[in-house]
Amino acid sequence: MGVNNKNAQDNIQPKGTKKPLQVLHISKKDTQKKSQDIKNETSNSQKEIKKENIAIKPQIINDDSVKEIEESYEKTNNFDISQQDLAQQELNRPLNFSEQNTNFQLERTVDEFDFDESAFLEALNANEPIGATGETITGKVIAIESDGLYVDIGGKAPGYMPKKECGLGVITNFKEKFSIGLEMEVLVIKEQNADGMVTVSARALILRQSWEKISASAKNGELINVLVNGFNRGGLTCDVDGLRGFIPRSQLEDGQDYQSFVGKTLKVAFLEVNPESRKLVLSEKKASIVSKLTSLKLGQLIEGEVIAVKPYGFFIDLGGASGLLHQSSLTNGSIRSLREVFREGEIIKALISEIDLEKGRIGLNTALLENSAGELIIDKQKVMQEATERALKTKALFDKKEQDK
Repeated sequence: MGVNNKNAQDNIQPKGTKKPLQVLHISKKDTQKKSQDIKNETSNSQKEIKKENIAIKPQIINDDSVKEIEESYEKTNNFDISQQDLAQQELNRPLNFSEQNTNFQLERTVDEFDFDESAFLEALNANEPIGATGETITGKVIAIESDGLYVDIGGKAPGYMPKKECGLGVITNFKEKFSIGLEMEVLVIKEQNADGMVTVSARALILRQSWEKISASAKNGELINVLVNGFNRGGLTCDVDGLRGFIPRSQLEDGQDYQSFVGKTLKVAFLEVNPESRKLVLSEKKASIVSKLTSLKLGQLIEGEVIAVKPYGFFIDLGGASGLLHQSSLTNGSIRSLREVFREGEIIKALISEIDLEKGRIGLNTALLENSAGELIIDKQKVMQEATERALKTKALFDKKEQDK
């Protein structure tokens, strides 16, 4: 039995994902209102255009008025094009001060920025900091404190010297030794701080001068006397111009009872001098060798025993000192082995060709005793027998070498 439903069509759902159409309802009143507004806007715009046309009235220009305008323009802009070009060329042309008709004079005026070279250098020197590390300066004591003193060194601020830097050892009468106005030489050990003050030292300057003095003495092979003030397991200690020196036990003539040398004076030579590492090593044995070397001269003929044969030459005992006869100074001939010339225990004669007091070394030479190359190898006995006479021929050579020093 069928059922008649009038709303059946309205209940049917659309298939798929399409949305139902929306119908825009426009009323008759709205359309009439919009058309009326458009008409009103059109009529208003037409009215404004008519007003503008009425306000702008065309002006009639006759031939006389055109002539008047042209004449007024010529009066206000009356110039010659050729004159304009000449004026432009005059502006572009550079000034020539050598022309006779030129009245222009270039005069240099002095302003506050003008100064000469000497003033410039003086200004630099005035602002240059005084007191670089390691610099030696002479100054005057201007103030004394309990922990140090102040020295005028010519800078913006005085130099400060701590009490421990005022000298070597312990200073008991501090204020009596350093009076106001005392002039002294100091060494800068620390550069300027934020206040422009530098730290100076008299002690550091004394030690530097001591190292310089000792280095020169060691180079010249000088011998010094030292007072032994202590000992340790390795040797003895002593004072050398404010520096601490050390004498190893192996460098003593008798190192058995070395503690007994404390308080005694020993004659020593410099074995090692190194200011950078502050190392000062002395030797009593080297002092005895150097004493013998000082009695020797270049070109002197000596006699000694071959005590060692090395790949580079022979060591000759000279009675407490040893000399080196290098293979380059042995002979002018060619040799296959050093032992075919001399052997250990053999007594030979040689010339002293070099004396190094600093290192305590003696250089020997037998090649100068040869009359011909290789003679020492061919007839060694003849060379040794005539060594005294042949040495006289070389005297002039060594005298010249001595003068060239």
